[in-house]
Amino acid sequence: MSNKLIFMGKVRLILRSYTQGVSKKMISEKTGVTRNTVKKYIRQYIAMDKPLEELEHLPDIELEKLFMTEKHVVPEQRYKDALGYFSEMDKALKRKGITQEIQWKQYINKYPDGYSLSHFKDLYCKWKKHVNSVMHLEHKSGDKMYVDYTGDKLEYVDVLSGEIIPVEVFVSILGASQLTYVEASHSQQKEDFIRSCENALYYYGGAPQAIVTDNLKSAVTKSDRYEPTLNEMFQDFVFYYKMAAMPAGPYKPRHKALVEGAVKIIYSAIFSRIREKTYYSLEELNKAIWELLEEHNNRLLKGRQYSRRQQFEEIERQELQPLPENRYQTKHKRTVTVMKNNYICLSEDKHYYSVPYRFIGKKVTLLYSQEEVEVFYKLECIASHKRDYREYRYTTVEDHLASRHKFMSDWTPDNFIQKATFVGNETKEYIIKILEKQQYPEQSYKSCQGILSFASRVGHDRLNKACLRAMHFNDYSYMTIKSILETRLDMQEVDTEENKIVMPSHQNIRGKEYYK
Repeated sequence: MSNKLIFMGKVRLILRSYTQGVSKKMISEKTGVTRNTVKKYIRQYIAMDKPLEELEHLPDIELEKLFMTEKHVVPEQRYKDALGYFSEMDKALKRKGITQEIQWKQYINKYPDGYSLSHFKDLYCKWKKHVNSVMHLEHKSGDKMYVDYTGDKLEYVDVLSGEIIPVEVFVSILGASQLTYVEASHSQQKEDFIRSCENALYYYGGAPQAIVTDNLKSAVTKSDRYEPTLNEMFQDFVFYYKMAAMPAGPYKPRHKALVEGAVKIIYSAIFSRIREKTYYSLEELNKAIWELLEEHNNRLLKGRQYSRRQQFEEIERQELQPLPENRYQTKHKRTVTVMKNNYICLSEDKHYYSVPYRFIGKKVTLLYSQEEVEVFYKLECIASHKRDYREYRYTTVEDHLASRHKFMSDWTPDNFIQKATFVGNETKEYIIKILEKQQYPEQSYKSCQGILSFASRVGHDRLNKACLRAMHFNDYSYMTIKSILETRLDMQEVDTEENKIVMPSHQNIRGKEYYK
């Protein structure tokens, strides 16, 4: 039998539990009444708009008449007034310091015959679930940015090869305004991921207090429920923009439900329309994505009279942190040993940078970006240089040099000349020329060491001949000697004035006298 009557004692228990904040599921389990029936009695109670104390003092017969016979209809005008107020209230609650109680006081001032505070909160909760079933958390303006990648990929066609190139699609969304940013990139690697996050910040025009990510390797190297380990480069990125990183819990998609919902919306708002055309570069694809993105952000939200963009401009833009003057430079890390000439070598560019002489022989850490090279020893920055991409060149700070401080070392000009004398006169003369050639003595020490090391590999005779040949062409460097020995040019005679071929005299040949 449907709608079977229940004892009024259970009705009283249902109402009492509801006012104490017990969930409908728990009430159902406690009373043995189906959840739908529990919901029905709660709806009737809300519609009556009467305090619980008044109902509890009624006899069972009177209570039964109220719940079993009368039909209670929510006052139409009062209900409409409340619904109209909820739209603006929802926007106001995203501002810091604004609470439902504050909004209720303003509501009562505007509508003196309005609902009580508890009834008002309950109706607002139902309205919010109806107009936005995804967003269950209260998001404060300027607080969090949620980021994720879509499961499906987009693609473009390579113009030269005709190959179809699949690309990842990055999505970010601000918690309060729900303003969304979308971008296609070649991968989810840390460089692409960080660049996409940064592009989102510049799209918003500011940085939130925190960024919520998935547990992808570009952000988290080791996931943990309480203290996940962040990727060093990503941690440096969030620190640069004064944000906190808050990875979602492992296997907890509800921790980032907002961006999960945004991804679903992007599939219908952007993916379906993008796939109608063919694109021939990543730039062309992103241009099309951003045009559709603007339509999406300017479209009115469901159940509201404003768009994501309007909501962002009104409540969130001013709450974001200002961005630094320069963009973040992706930094790489490497450990090297300071050479005896107090230089370190960035092997990626084959370029040398000076460090203070007291760190000779120490292991140091290089942090380098596209524009800067920093040298650290035990967390202390001991040198900083502008990055130079020229091979086999030296970048020097004079105060770093040992010779400027009369620092005694095994690497001195006298030691190199003495070793060269043991090899032969040609090598000695060549070493002296190299030592005289450089601006700072230390810059030539590495070249001298490299040249003298050939003596044990090819013999003194070949090294002397290689130095003689290099001096003939007035070319003084380690790479010159290395090239001569590798190509065995030291085994060939050097052209001199005696064995050069004399060019025949001819009216169309100017000859060397012409250039004097």
